[in-house]
Amino acid sequence: MKSDKDSYFRFLMLEKSLAGNSVEAYRRDIERYVQFLSEWNLSEFENVNEDHVSKYIKALRELGLSAKSIARNISAIKGLHKFLLGEKRTTNNPTQNVELPKAGKHLPDVLDIHEINSILEAANPMAEAASDLVWRDRAILETLYATGMRVTELTGLTQSNVLEEQGLVRVFGKGSKERLVPIGEPALQWIDKYKRHVREKLAQHKRTNDAVFLNFRGKPISRVSVWNIVSTYTRKGGIEKEVHPHTFRHSFATHLLEGGADLRAVQEMLGHADISTTQIYTHIDRELLKQQHKMFHPRA
Repeated sequence: MKSDKDSYFRFLMLEKSLAGNSVEAYRRDIERYVQFLSEWNLSEFENVNEDHVSKYIKALRELGLSAKSIARNISAIKGLHKFLLGEKRTTNNPTQNVELPKAGKHLPDVLDIHEINSILEAANPMAEAASDLVWRDRAILETLYATGMRVTELTGLTQSNVLEEQGLVRVFGKGSKERLVPIGEPALQWIDKYKRHVREKLAQHKRTNDAVFLNFRGKPISRVSVWNIVSTYTRKGGIEKEVHPHTFRHSFATHLLEGGADLRAVQEMLGHADISTTQIYTHIDRELLKQQHKMFHPRA
């Protein structure tokens, strides 16, 4: 089984071009699956049948995993068995009749425009006793909201991929897929101010890898630092919700759709491979419509 597992993980990394975090999640799920099979004295995937798979799924439910987690585990083992069959390492696929459980739609937390502005304005480099790094922090917050990019995409953003004249940023998302995302003038202005006031000093004699956003040591900023920046200015802005970098992404998409943006256009900006992923934001929009109707319609 070890040889088959390793081949599958190489396939995910090299041919499917999955990101490291995604491959690691698949690895954990497959390792759990293999551990379960070993308890049934199975040493080859060829000997796995539908009954074993059903018992495994039942065991996952008994562990109390959510429908979403169970669906991810099933997806991992379905992918494994499909790969093994395609590579002729096995002669049957015991997961071909297994369906993914339907997970309930989870509506992501969204900030309204007033809350967004409160967080942005809390990062005020002109305030008394403000450190120079506040220029960077404001530029980061503005960029997150202006582009809807993921935190890993932001930390990997390079200067050469900020296309100021075109008003675009070149973003490399999951699986190193490239997309161009519009970025508004305010965000570009704050990036420019940060570069002139702070970045030049931080970057002196340092290996920055051309990263736009640097930490105080002159190295590319980390995901954890971005999380801390968002948390800090959320508190300073008086927002009591739990806010993280992805909240800016959800807010970006929701505000676009509420403003009448085309769903396909938002899909392209977010870098979603499947439009069904983007459609969750239309549910938020409908919820807003229902709230407005209930609040203002005399017959509600």
